[in-house]
Amino acid sequence: MTSTASVDPVDIASEPSVLDDARRALIAERRDLEADELDALRRLPDSAVPSLAALAHEVRLDYCGDVVEVAGIVSARTGGCPEDCHFCAQSAQFDTPVKATPFLDTDEVLAAAAETAEFGGAEFCIILAVRGPDERTMQRLLELVPLVREHTGLNVAVSAGILTSDQARRLAEGGVHRYNHNLETARSYFPEVVSTHTWEERAETCRLVREAGMQLCCGVLLGMGETSRQRLELLLELRAVDPAEVPINFLNPRPGTPLSDRPLVDPLEAIRWIALTRLALPSVILRYAGGREVTLRELQALGLTSGVNALIVGNYLTTLGRSPAEDLTMIEDLRMPIGELGKVL
Repeated sequence: MTSTASVDPVDIASEPSVLDDARRALIAERRDLEADELDALRRLPDSAVPSLAALAHEVRLDYCGDVVEVAGIVSARTGGCPEDCHFCAQSAQFDTPVKATPFLDTDEVLAAAAETAEFGGAEFCIILAVRGPDERTMQRLLELVPLVREHTGLNVAVSAGILTSDQARRLAEGGVHRYNHNLETARSYFPEVVSTHTWEERAETCRLVREAGMQLCCGVLLGMGETSRQRLELLLELRAVDPAEVPINFLNPRPGTPLSDRPLVDPLEAIRWIALTRLALPSVILRYAGGREVTLRELQALGLTSGVNALIVGNYLTTLGRSPAEDLTMIEDLRMPIGELGKVL
């Protein structure tokens, strides 16, 4: 099945020059691609996607090296979220199989972090299904973050929704390495998928995260019905918030959500947008995240030679991932060393 996003091919005769111009700009001139240059790459025909992917891999190696960063996540508070993100099975507004559960015990969080450390991870993210943290949640996070660091040596990330300036400052002072807050989709499409908060609120939290001194992890979710042009809009908006890390998610439609009947993104189209994300943001940590297994299927290894240089390994929030052993074998087969990308960048 294919996504509803459209692609408007350019004249095939212009394909080599479009790719050559992008290579010259990124590698020889060491500059970001302009919007019109990215648009030309967006409109290349499907037959050019392997060449586009090869260029993205070349740029990834040139800017970031061959290291792959591995991370694990834990859903420390699952379900019961008051927001109406139409893709999310954790929303209390939809009748989904995911029900609200209390905050995990400390031992459960530490055990999940220990698993991440065992398979060579560099980062561990504590994720909460909340609009934003209340004071009790803040206190719990500020207790957990140093404990995880002390017991595992991992960098600790947090994803707890919309922040105030004071909350961002306290999390940074408490040792949070990265804070995850995804833009998800383009500003122009955002009202189609969320009504309980705005795109601008998300962008403001991204700004506060960076001002507080934490690294910003800000990702995308492709396949919600957005157009190809809106995906390009999103890449330019991502560039403006200046993330250190970009998780790339593909919609895996969840029963009971408003987007439950959306088709999966076509595998070749997924590779196109992995490559374009790398070309738009050449120096970021570009992380494989949710939906890759059902979207890319046999092409998952191709993503690691199309611009991806990091993975979430294991399960996600409400969906199952591959076993860590499968992903580690894939990385080994590609002869890519596992390490901490913060040291490379």
